[in-house]
Amino acid sequence: MLQEGIGTHLAWNYVILILLHSISSSITSPTHHALEKNEVAASKLITKMKDASEALLNFFRPVTCRHKEKHSLVPCHVGGSINATECLENRCCPSKGSHELKCYIPFKDNLQLTFRLFLLGAIGFLILGCLPLCCCACLQRSQCVNPLRRANKKIEQIVQKKRASSEEMHSLLSN
Repeated sequence: MLQEGIGTHLAWNYVILILLHSISSSITSPTHHALEKNEVAASKLITKMKDASEALLNFFRPVTCRHKEKHSLVPCHVGGSINATECLENRCCPSKGSHELKCYIPFKDNLQLTFRLFLLGAIGFLILGCLPLCCCACLQRSQCVNPLRRANKKIEQIVQKKRASSEEMHSLLSN
């Protein structure tokens, strides 16, 4: 039982090591000798980090342009007298009806947030439930990790002697 725990712990360490390596290799930029290239690479890294953090925030802060009667419209920060394209470019919602505002700030979508968190939790539980079982099944079959899978030399010699003697008996009986 202790060895299964060690094998599972070792497998989790490898999984975490692989994940950290893949994250660090996707974030880091190649080394450049020129100072100008380093500045460009640093600005690209900052841009990548900003994009990643913005995507993460957008995932956990979903918004919608669906207007409900209980919500009051808040004007967009860019101004009220802009067309629909400019409104969308500034992440605001263009008004489709006969509202007094032509461009307003989108509303927080709690239903979408609930669905995303539920889906994220379900995937997490699925991974936490299935990954250890798969790792244990693979590691249990391994002769390196499971010493009970290795053949004992004394037992192997005894089995070979019995096979040889049974083959001799069989050959004597058949003659």
